[in-house]
Amino acid sequence: MNAQMDPIERMASELAKLPGIGRKSAQRLAYHLASLPMDQVRALSDALFQGREAIRLCARCGNYSALELCQVCSDMKRAEDVICVVRDPRDVAAVERMHDFRGLYHVLHGVLSPMDGIGPRDIRIQELLDRLGDGKVRELILATNPDIEGEATASYIARLVKPMGIRVTRIAHGVPVGSDLEYADEVTLSKAMEGRREM
Repeated sequence: MNAQMDPIERMASELAKLPGIGRKSAQRLAYHLASLPMDQVRALSDALFQGREAIRLCARCGNYSALELCQVCSDMKRAEDVICVVRDPRDVAAVERMHDFRGLYHVLHGVLSPMDGIGPRDIRIQELLDRLGDGKVRELILATNPDIEGEATASYIARLVKPMGIRVTRIAHGVPVGSDLEYADEVTLSKAMEGRREM
């Protein structure tokens, strides 16, 4: 990076690298940061750096944690016989917001994607199989995204796990609450029909 670059332009350039932050938003944030007192900017900078430095992967599930075990894995009230498999830590946070699921998680940190050169050894599938080896788990819930890579990953894991005698389920996909059927695409409607339940 050019040392003579305008400081606001440099801040905007770095901020624009964050997901969901476009060029205009990055510039707006950079100007906002430039208007803050130095102690507030330092506090933000310290929080980001120290927070990132403190984060590691949970030794059991692979979720983000500041300790060896994350909050979920260290909670003795969680059901240890049900594991929900997700793509990344953001998905753990999403499921936890429901306040319904009381089992454990396994974070893959990716999905299978041969086009991108990501195979089974590149994500945490072996760690999952190691966890299932003790015979305590009775159900594995596959909660990867309903896209091509997510479906392929779920199918691959299901093929590996079913011979172990563990119940393998897939989260239902379908029409979001509050939406109109006329706007749903065929795949979404098809998944909604497959995931229907008795009333």
